[in-house]
Amino acid sequence: MVESRTAGDAPDIAAHGIIGDLRSAALVSTDGTIDWFCPERFDRPSVFASVLDEERGGAWRLAPTGEVTRTQQYYLPDTAVLVTRFLTPDGVIEVQDFMPVLQPHDPDHQQRLVRRVAAVRGRVPIATEIEVRHDYGADAAEPVAVEDGVHIPDGHVDLMLTSTHPLSIDEGTVRSEVTLEDGEVALFVLEVVPKGEDPEPSAVDDTERLLDLTSAYWRGWLATSSYAGRWRSTIERSAITLKLMCHEPTGGVIASPTTSLPEEIGGGRNWDYRYVWIRDAAFTLYGLLRLGFTDEAGAFTAWLSKRIGEADADHPTYEKLGPLRVLYDLDGKVPTEEHELDHLSGHRGSRPVRVGNAAVEQLQLDIYGELIDSIYLFDKYGSGISHDGWTDLVTVLDWIIENWDRDDHGMWEIREDPRPHTTSRLMCWVAVERMIRVARKRGLPGDIAAWGKVRDEIYERIMSASWSSELDSFTQTEGGDVLDAGLLLMPLVKFTAPGDPRFLSTLAAVEEHLVTDSLVFRYDPGADGSSDGLEGAEGTFSMCSFWYVEALTRAGRHDEARLAFEKMLTYGNHLGLYAEQVGLTGEQLGNFPQAFTHLSLISAATNLDRALG
Repeated sequence: MVESRTAGDAPDIAAHGIIGDLRSAALVSTDGTIDWFCPERFDRPSVFASVLDEERGGAWRLAPTGEVTRTQQYYLPDTAVLVTRFLTPDGVIEVQDFMPVLQPHDPDHQQRLVRRVAAVRGRVPIATEIEVRHDYGADAAEPVAVEDGVHIPDGHVDLMLTSTHPLSIDEGTVRSEVTLEDGEVALFVLEVVPKGEDPEPSAVDDTERLLDLTSAYWRGWLATSSYAGRWRSTIERSAITLKLMCHEPTGGVIASPTTSLPEEIGGGRNWDYRYVWIRDAAFTLYGLLRLGFTDEAGAFTAWLSKRIGEADADHPTYEKLGPLRVLYDLDGKVPTEEHELDHLSGHRGSRPVRVGNAAVEQLQLDIYGELIDSIYLFDKYGSGISHDGWTDLVTVLDWIIENWDRDDHGMWEIREDPRPHTTSRLMCWVAVERMIRVARKRGLPGDIAAWGKVRDEIYERIMSASWSSELDSFTQTEGGDVLDAGLLLMPLVKFTAPGDPRFLSTLAAVEEHLVTDSLVFRYDPGADGSSDGLEGAEGTFSMCSFWYVEALTRAGRHDEARLAFEKMLTYGNHLGLYAEQVGLTGEQLGNFPQAFTHLSLISAATNLDRALG
């Protein structure tokens, strides 16, 4: 029997690897437990959620039954196939976990969790326990033994478990125990079967082929990368991680595959990030485009065109929110209303656990700049903007020109009254400026003279209303006195020159008040005038830490930038994966892995590498 964990010894957020099939993803801890999995797609209810509640969440445990002296985890090179090694006094076993992806846009894709256990040395007894709990742990499953394995019905889909070794059912938990000797292999496959469909023939007989094809898929995809610089392995791992957050059937790109992993252990800043944030998706595409991956950009641009095409000026929310919402589900719909799952205790007691995200009702003007900047890059490095796509963007720009000076909730999604955020003005400037660039380069229709007038108006507004002579710095809001790490974006988006005295003094102010040993807070929620409407604290924001590296690079402080970057690499987990934030003692906090962090790592590394020559 596998020893169950308790809430007190739950693994760290960072003690996980991720596997996925471009439709959903699973987290596998260093002790061999699948702690998180939503079948069918990222935003469906989970069947394994022990990362949020050890007792009620559900899990798939697999480990030696005896003493384990050490565990190790790594990926098969250039793939998303995760290997967990257990070193025991009796020998060594490896668990290879993966979700098969056989070819791009596979019309016959079948979702499976495959666990291949191999004895490397010695003779090791192992055990596995599969405890499925439907609907985020609310309901225990009722597995049924069938001819080929175990059938586990669910509300949305059915699960079929097959194995090379006997399976038993004990009070709703599926178990198996086997002793493996040197060279022997045990296979366990959990297949997701849509309601009304018959399961495929036992996948255990096909596991070796699935492993080979999946490995070949990832290596073939990665081989198209154009990066060959100093931090190649680090950047490629981040690229694979970003790719795992792309939903191939729709083209949507999620912010993170998890919900409610806390920004403070025991705190309440716990959010659901399993949706398509326009901002996060746009930045993700920027990161992938920098490495030469254009297919993902094309797919998301098509997804986005549908959202813009669906915008209805007569809809009640149009005047309030504009042509685009901050976030959508994978189908481009408004996600379920934010609510709390009271039956889950939360990661290490961090409650509440939330599903849905109320930010969908916020106005965040910066999303338009990030979006149009990524499309500008797609036009530059990809297949280019279509006529219909350009027409849609002009419609969006018309709305921006009329609304750029509104108060909003900003890129940090404050849950208080809207404010005149500087970064929102900044990214509206980016939106207008990039549209002018594309129109001029491609000769596309547009009132460039009128656009230029608005661009200049936004520029002057930021330079006057968001500049504090007292602080010798730009500020978080117009007329304010609070700093914001988002100001580091100014030279990155070409609003200021890297050596502009105003930016350099802003950089110095950020360093003095928000930077601690290369780690950067996004703002100081405890400062006067900077309340974000939430209780509790948070860690440093890893994306901002990589922005800091890039700002140092562009300011010509290359040695300091390289040191800060190398320090940031030490905060990644054992696989080079990052959550959203880093706590005071170096622990990773927030949803995991986080697209924001990995894309900013790619951007910082590529710019620093180029600057170092």
